[in-house]
Amino acid sequence: MNTGKRNFWLGNAVLTVAMLMLIFMGQLSDALGIWAAVLWMALAALGVWLLMSDKSGEPPPPD
Repeated sequence: MNTGKRNFWLGNAVLTVAMLMLIFMGQLSDALGIWAAVLWMALAALGVWLLMSDKSGEPPPPD
């Protein structure tokens, strides 16, 4: 498996964890305080960066 595909799926997995964190943000905020939001922002940024780093090919030509 090439690095681009691996980054794509890894980015999707990290963004899924970030989405689950948003669902349980109330409980996480009670346990971690402001660090729950900081952790969520870091995970979201990492997931988007992994998705955007997948530059495996040329864009398709316009129709």
